Amino acid sequence: MRTANLFSDGPLPWVIEPEGRRDAGCEALCAWIADQLPALEARLLAHGGLLFRGFTLESPEDFARVSQSFALPLRAYAGGESPRRSVAGRVYTSTEYPSHLEIPLHNEMSYARTWPRKVFFYCQRPPRRDGETPLANSHDVLRSLPEEVVARFRERGVCYLQNLHGGWGLGKSWQAVFETDDRAVVEAFCREEAIEFHWSAEGMVTRARRPALINHPISGEEVWFNQAHLWHVSSRGEKESAALLRVCDERSLPRNALHGDGGLIAASDLAAIRQAYAARQISFPWRQGDVLVLDNVLVAHGRRPFEGEREILVAMA
Repeated sequence: MRTANLFSDGPLPWVIEPEGRRDAGCEALCAWIADQLPALEARLLAHGGLLFRGFTLESPEDFARVSQSFALPLRAYAGGESPRRSVAGRVYTSTEYPSHLEIPLHNEMSYARTWPRKVFFYCQRPPRRDGETPLANSHDVLRSLPEEVVARFRERGVCYLQNLHGGWGLGKSWQAVFETDDRAVVEAFCREEAIEFHWSAEGMVTRARRPALINHPISGEEVWFNQAHLWHVSSRGEKESAALLRVCDERSLPRNALHGDGGLIAASDLAAIRQAYAARQISFPWRQGDVLVLDNVLVAHGRRPFEGEREILVAMA
């Protein structure tokens, strides 16, 4: 294998490529990962991301096998907020937003009580143009934020609010979010995940109160770990957010982010968060067959607008 930093001015991501085309398929890659797993885990902690490039993967099932080589079970997306579909068991499409929209950087499912430690991406088909997955180190983002913003979020946390319909309306239904139409299953899930909820005439209202900062479970390093700027209605852009706020207040939107105490988040704080992500992000063009492994606590990811077909699959562990 050849290994190196992808960029000369930063450690993210660490690239692993086969020396030649021989034995560069799924079987060989899975065996190599299993053999090198302690060293790869150390590299992932040091760099935040590993990019396997130049290997021959032929299907979502191959991608699932590579992901499972990291010795953690893949998890379902139950409770997830983004629109996505299962394509092979616990391998999903990436967020199915229109191609002209940008998805802000975020740590996957940081709104949940239990979140993925690792996120895997597989480029089944690169877009004709753009469509990169920008990355940013969550500790660097924290260091870039004004101290007063960090202090407010450390003290007040984040409340992720959802007004979920029961089959028709704005946003997602509760059946789609929880991957079931059994209310008892939903209620048990919410209790397990410490999500406040009540049933309404329209469907269901949930509130998940979470910290805005956490410590990395291995290194102990404090990181910025929330999706306040992504969930907040302002992430939809000036025109769309204004249209939504003409028919809903901030607490009755399909989804929104508040402070953990129920207070509204200041627009200036959201702007500072977005600026910190913009200052720290890096990106690279996808190549067919790329597999990107991220430490989900240490590294945030997003999506840039694109042209043409784009098939990036996702798994979580």
